Amino acid sequence: MDMPKHSDESKARFRGLVSDAPGVEVKPMFGSLGAFVNGNMFAGLFGEDVGVKLDPAGLEELGALPGSGPFGPAGRPMGGYLSLPSDLDDAALTAWVDRARDHVATLPPKVKKPKK
Repeated sequence: MDMPKHSDESKARFRGLVSDAPGVEVKPMFGSLGAFVNGNMFAGLFGEDVGVKLDPAGLEELGALPGSGPFGPAGRPMGGYLSLPSDLDDAALTAWVDRARDHVATLPPKVKKPKK
């Protein structure tokens, strides 16, 4: 599976879309970046695409916007995630990322596996 490249500018822009909040961190993931709250991923960068994890109503609303679509590898998109339209301004992108964070924050925290 080919992993698309992204620019340093895309990585910096992604970091800028993620609002500071308790339990939120941005960290490397599979050569790209993911945004996590309480250990659960709520947004990611795949190539130049920003994807978010939303509840069913949010996925339906986002899916109706022109330019949104599957997020992740073409043959194996990530379930529960959609990519954000690339023509949205940063304020609109941040609003979707915040909405994803708020949804994922309702999930049980990810329990870290003990180190061997």
